[in-house]
Amino acid sequence: MSMTQVIVVPTQGTAISLGAQGLPLREYLLVGISAAVVTFLLTGVVRLLAIRFGAVAWPRGRDVHVTPTPRWGGLAIFAGILGGVAVAAQLPALRLAFLYSSEVVWAIVAAALLVVVGALDDRYELDAFTKLAGQITAAGLLVLKGGIQWSTFWVPWGGGPGHIGFPVSLSSEQSALITVLLTVALVNGMNFVDGLDGLAAGLGCIAATATCLFSLGLLYDNGNDPNAYSPALIAALLAGGCFGFLPHNFNPARLFMGDSGSMLIGVMLAAATITASGRITRFDGKDAVGLMTPLIVLAAVVFVPLLDLLMAVVRRTRAGTSPFSPDKMHLHHRLLEIGHSQRRAVLLAYLWSGVLAFGAVALSVSNNTALVLWGVGFMLLFAMLATAVPRLRTPGRVKTR
Repeated sequence: MSMTQVIVVPTQGTAISLGAQGLPLREYLLVGISAAVVTFLLTGVVRLLAIRFGAVAWPRGRDVHVTPTPRWGGLAIFAGILGGVAVAAQLPALRLAFLYSSEVVWAIVAAALLVVVGALDDRYELDAFTKLAGQITAAGLLVLKGGIQWSTFWVPWGGGPGHIGFPVSLSSEQSALITVLLTVALVNGMNFVDGLDGLAAGLGCIAATATCLFSLGLLYDNGNDPNAYSPALIAALLAGGCFGFLPHNFNPARLFMGDSGSMLIGVMLAAATITASGRITRFDGKDAVGLMTPLIVLAAVVFVPLLDLLMAVVRRTRAGTSPFSPDKMHLHHRLLEIGHSQRRAVLLAYLWSGVLAFGAVALSVSNNTALVLWGVGFMLLFAMLATAVPRLRTPGRVKTR
């Protein structure tokens, strides 16, 4: 694809002309790289601050790490995201994302709120209801100030002759409620999987990258309309921040992201995916898989954290405890129990999330649906075998750490 050929930054009474076929791919890449570099460079500084102010994770019974490790990695990721925003604001094409919409700005504001709440929790151990109040407030900012709402839902049945399913427009109240629920679920889902070195950062990077690719496809479908720049920009910022943090966070981690990081990833991912859903312009296709692609993409990028969240709520409720009470039965703990090392468990989680997320994106851009489904099926089979390898090697034996 060629670059944007003509860009006129608007002033009063000035029209805007964009190259109809060019997408600002290099600009998005530059923003992501900038966020990654800033995050990588500032992580060491944040580590020293965390140690200085006592934001340290001391080993507990349910934890995997055995040595005290500083937290506040979310501060470094957020600083990287701000660095990426500063770069985007100087680029003629991506500057339009701020001029045409307030979605990016309010996604950053909501993220800042949860970074503050998370940083306080990392230091002082806030109660669950205080954190929940912060999450709902952040989601409310996305809805009320940023105008970020999931306004259209796809029903895969009916639709009349020659059509499969039909879109349903939600009322403003329904849209607001679904947006808040999804945002809170994503924030807590990312928080729940943050139990192994590099796990949440890697899953966040994979999910954000897949969302960015899908959003670029929607941008192409919208004729490179600047109104559709926001979702890809939010996702690129998040992907860069997570990628820059990984070298410091992968096993053995020198810094944990803490709740400041996991909640940041959750709210930014919610903002990107929900904003992307509002840019879908086509509701027809050759088959049901193609029609359901937007929902498949959304489900795939959040599959691991939401599955872990659902299993945790069911497990704790059946045990008669609070859904927010901690335990050592998350998916990553189970991978350790069947014999995987911590690094292999994290890589397996990457594999599952990547196959689902990028497979769904492939469905949205490929004309050969059957080939994509066969490829995804093969990779899922490979992931299942890789996950079961330790148990197959040592039947009846459980390895613990």
